Amino acid sequence: MLLRQLEYLTALARTRHFARAAEACHVSQPSLSAGIRTLERELKVMIVRRGRRFEGFTPEGERVVMWARRILAERDALRDDVAAMDGGPTGVLRIGAIPTALTAAQLLTMPFLDRHPQVRISLESTSSREMVHRLAEYDLDVGLSYVDGEPLGSVRTVPLYRERHLLLTPADGELAHRPRAGWADAARLPLCLLTPQMQNRRILDRCFADAGVGAVAAVIETDTVSALYAHLGTRRWSSVIAHAWLGLFGVPDGMRLVPMERPARSYHVGLVLADRDPALSLVRALVDVAHRVDVAGELDGVLRDSLRRQAPATDDG
Repeated sequence: MLLRQLEYLTALARTRHFARAAEACHVSQPSLSAGIRTLERELKVMIVRRGRRFEGFTPEGERVVMWARRILAERDALRDDVAAMDGGPTGVLRIGAIPTALTAAQLLTMPFLDRHPQVRISLESTSSREMVHRLAEYDLDVGLSYVDGEPLGSVRTVPLYRERHLLLTPADGELAHRPRAGWADAARLPLCLLTPQMQNRRILDRCFADAGVGAVAAVIETDTVSALYAHLGTRRWSSVIAHAWLGLFGVPDGMRLVPMERPARSYHVGLVLADRDPALSLVRALVDVAHRVDVAGELDGVLRDSLRRQAPATDDG
């Protein structure tokens, strides 16, 4: 069995197309097909369902794909580990982050690259559920997600910061000059929120429910923080945002931040690691940086600065 044949197979699993898989592996399509057939003969199982085009994998093929990813990941880990002993980590660190934590990722990636300039980083947006699956499939090296919001399965976590909730509302709105906003009061505003498919929204719904609010009917729902902010910039809607977004998006003109009443339960965002030993040298290096960098302090500092720039608030009763 050649590692090259396993590379052909994982490329086919990734692209679901023979020609694109061959292109990704820089070989001809007949060479890729021949390599996979050789693998089938050696393992004595049918791996690929074939027709006029790629039709998927057999159950045995799905298992072989899983092992192929694992074997190739272990090969890469071996290379990285030996390279790290010689001159520091190299290669590509693949990070998957939930959309609501992407804005905080640079607090880790920048100091990481300062310490390890030979490493490249691939950072992509993904859901927490997909992240856990891809970690298990060796398709990601580390995740950035809520670590105590919903079950993550067999993973290791490194908490980084507790998420703080803020009402972002028009400066002339009814709650704009209160020192704190209640969840029930915020629910009565015309809201723009993330979609219920996103864990941040599910957390907010639990906070509203704990305050005795039923289903919250948002006027606008979106699956990206940037689209949410684009609508808030019109000063027609309010939203409950996470403080980690302030460093990138700030407070739009004509809007005001009001801290939300502390909910019954708080949620932490952190690193999510596959539960395996030894961990990749790149993952170990990132965890080391996470222990050195005060991510929570950095985000709290941005929050304090944002609130300080506002005119003093008074309680309107």
